[in-house]
Amino acid sequence: MLPGIRARCALFTRVFIGQGPRFMTTGDTAGNAAEIQLPVWKERKNETSEVKRARLLYESRKRGMLENCILLSLFAKKYLNTMTEEQMSQYDRLINAPSNDWDIYYWVTGAQEPPEEYNNEMMNLLKEFAKNRDMEQRLRQPDLEYLFKEAQ
Repeated sequence: MLPGIRARCALFTRVFIGQGPRFMTTGDTAGNAAEIQLPVWKERKNETSEVKRARLLYESRKRGMLENCILLSLFAKKYLNTMTEEQMSQYDRLINAPSNDWDIYYWVTGAQEPPEEYNNEMMNLLKEFAKNRDMEQRLRQPDLEYLFKEAQ
């Protein structure tokens, strides 16, 4: 029994004390924290527009933080069906290439300037949308019923 406990303690020490896998951080730690190795984002070249729109809708709704879930899902509801292929590619890169949802949130809300690679038409549209000039209540994601109204 004792050797099993020692083995688990050794594993715990390697993983959480920095000798094992690294966990994702925002870069504001003292360097002791570990980071998860995230896969590099790659644009999907052979996707139809319909499939891309459906995927972007899903990815706009299922984020790592609630603030982006609400903001991006409402943005997708308003603009996704009218986006061109180029706009969808820019939006895809914007919401999927950065590894930290907080970066996206800070860029869109104007708390930080976005890097040049993301400072494009869709970023400007998203920034304007985030200002909420119409003072809409944005407390939750939209229901998906709007997707099926046109089909009926």
